[in-house]
Amino acid sequence: MGELVFEREAAAEYDRAFAHVTRYFMPFVLRAAHIAAGMSVLDIAAGTGLSAEAALSAVGPTGHVTAADVSPAMAERARERLGAARNASVLVEDAQALSFSDETFDAVVCNLGLMFFPEPARGLSEFRRVLRPGGRAAVSVVERSYNHQINAILARHVPSLVEAVTRTFALGEASRLQSLFSDAGFIDIENRTEKHTFVLPSFDAYYSPFERGGASTGQALAALSDELRRAVREEVRRDFGDAGGPIKVEAEYRIASGRR
Repeated sequence: MGELVFEREAAAEYDRAFAHVTRYFMPFVLRAAHIAAGMSVLDIAAGTGLSAEAALSAVGPTGHVTAADVSPAMAERARERLGAARNASVLVEDAQALSFSDETFDAVVCNLGLMFFPEPARGLSEFRRVLRPGGRAAVSVVERSYNHQINAILARHVPSLVEAVTRTFALGEASRLQSLFSDAGFIDIENRTEKHTFVLPSFDAYYSPFERGGASTGQALAALSDELRRAVREEVRRDFGDAGGPIKVEAEYRIASGRR
């Protein structure tokens, strides 16, 4: 249990855990990539297709969005979401070794994926390779994740997860992202932070999707013994100061982009 991974159960509950978070932050990523009507866009680490869905709205009926994810389970969920759109396609792809020809897309976006790449620099080089001249790539990474309290408490109980949790925040520093984009050959690099506080009606509304196996966090919870799962839940609940009413969950994303 040394990694946080996305399996079928993680994909099934992902939207309940994160749909509202993605829908809030994704417009910032699309603006950073200068997405406009009629563009051909590649969405890397597309997950269940929420990001691609937002991109489809931005490119309109004359554009096209290709959603790509390394997880077949996530790609399957994305196909279900995007299946009715004639100008969308979904592929299983390794972002560090994309199958597309050079200069295929007008823009590349990657929402909360780059920090999980074994070699982020290689991934960004691939983004640039498949971009047409003048096209932009935009990524979001975590500075303070929506589920950071759960992950931090999980790591305290399961030391083997410390490295995986740490990797989640590995690219949160502005200088680190700036260097990665620059080394990959991008120019006109932009870098900013967006923050938001989500208000949930109850602690259960926040925690239950993860408890049912949602996202990588939920998969890590599912691997614990019943006793340990109860202990983690109670510790997270106390950490939020749950008194039976609404709770506030903070999230902070760093959004970076560069032009080919």
